[in-house]
Amino acid sequence: MDTWQQGETLELSITDLTSNGDGLGRYQDRVVFVPDTVPGDRVRVRLVQARPSFGRGLVREVLSPSPERVRPACMVADKCGGCQWQSLSYGAQLMAKQQQVVDALTRIGKFVQPPIDPIAAAPAPLGYRNKATYPLERSAQGQVKAGYFRRGSHKLVNLNQCPVQDDQLNPLLAGIKQDIQERGWSIYNENRHQGRLRHLGLRLGRRSGQQLIVLVSTDPRLKDIELQAQMWMERYPHLVGVCLNLNRAKTNVIFGPETLVIDGVPYLEEILADLRFRIHATSFFQINTEQAESLLATLLTELALTGAETIIDAYCGVGALTLPLAQRARRVVGLEVQPEAIEQALANAGLNGIDNVEFQAGEVGTLLPQVADALNQQVDVVVLDPPRKGCDRPVLDALVALKPPRIVYMSCDPATLARDLQVLRDQGGYRLSRVQPADFFPQTPHVECVAFLVA
Repeated sequence: MDTWQQGETLELSITDLTSNGDGLGRYQDRVVFVPDTVPGDRVRVRLVQARPSFGRGLVREVLSPSPERVRPACMVADKCGGCQWQSLSYGAQLMAKQQQVVDALTRIGKFVQPPIDPIAAAPAPLGYRNKATYPLERSAQGQVKAGYFRRGSHKLVNLNQCPVQDDQLNPLLAGIKQDIQERGWSIYNENRHQGRLRHLGLRLGRRSGQQLIVLVSTDPRLKDIELQAQMWMERYPHLVGVCLNLNRAKTNVIFGPETLVIDGVPYLEEILADLRFRIHATSFFQINTEQAESLLATLLTELALTGAETIIDAYCGVGALTLPLAQRARRVVGLEVQPEAIEQALANAGLNGIDNVEFQAGEVGTLLPQVADALNQQVDVVVLDPPRKGCDRPVLDALVALKPPRIVYMSCDPATLARDLQVLRDQGGYRLSRVQPADFFPQTPHVECVAFLVA
């Protein structure tokens, strides 16, 4: 095998996509990872990393474009790190995501011919996001910028609109950025830990039309913030609240622990599965409302609840799964580590007149066996919707000990899903009966799944 060096130029064909969205090609017997490429491309790349068995390259020229290469909807798609796949046709995106789920379950989970349904396509591959949070920056010329970082860097790409967020949020992005500029509010510099405004957050109820603004700041003292909030409330007819979140920590975590209401209310209302939800400025809620509702419908159809079941909803958040389940079951207990989310879940239950639910705050791995004991081990279904890292080991151990007849696992990462399903199969004796992938995040490599297990 010939030696190769960082900085040299290669020609290669892109044959596949990785789970993080990069194109994959081969040069001699080595794998080369190349972002911003499409399977079927013939490209000239410059090596930026040269290891004995693999390399990483950047595109210098697309010599022969793939039939699946399309014109991006965004004018800064080649610069912005917000979404990597705008150059890939939507059909090819779906095929890649389907294969990502198959690969994870077979390679990581060691499942043989796993029962995976065809991926559920998004009804709208653009304009689907109901929430956006933009870092803020001030240029050397004094201009306030808001946007996303270039991939793999902290260089901000300034945006006035974004084709993957709901169109109704674009006027707010451009207008609020201009108002921040005119107010002269200081912008946070993460290197020097100086300045105040860090992020601009926008949120929309796709069904209600309500909008919410949240500014993230190191300090609540922004000159005339109350006056500016009042002006925003008057200018934007669907705006229901302006909030100020305080984050003083030297961290890349976006939100801090305290949120102040400057004007209006600290939440918007949204309709999901014919239920009303109050969603606060910093709450987790699925960013693709239509796909969340579609996957919820799949879950409810598959479970075919009779009204006699007792269910535990682990990682329940503000109750987006708990409440629809409670309408069809005898009793549902929601578990969630964040006390604020539990408070909101209780409020949402009250808002909808649902009284056969209870919510407990704490670590799921600790609460799960305690709740199971309180229910005399009579649990019919456990629903899991963990963060991207998957379930902590105590949660899996508690499930194996409890052994409910059915487990439903909602996942936003096929790799951690496969890892956890393998444990439940090998140590709990569960059979994987169905996996339904769904595209919640078009133009990115991310894919959501719901998996059904039977004891």
